[in-house]
Amino acid sequence: MRQMTVDLNISADEYLALYRGVVCDVIAKSRDGRTVRFPANSLQKYVTRMGVSGTFDIYFDHHNKLLDVVKR
Repeated sequence: MRQMTVDLNISADEYLALYRGVVCDVIAKSRDGRTVRFPANSLQKYVTRMGVSGTFDIYFDHHNKLLDVVKR
């Protein structure tokens, strides 16, 4: 299993665009400089009235398929 750590700060308005399907994926830069793209709906359980913010560990299998997104 592979893992990346990202810091996210997505406002409520930005996440609403994701929720409505205007945008389907989140693209972020990991702490080690790699770019990662993953489905926005994987953050749904972390959405608050303020949006989504915090540090997240993103886990992938050896085929780069998303396994899990976990907030630290």
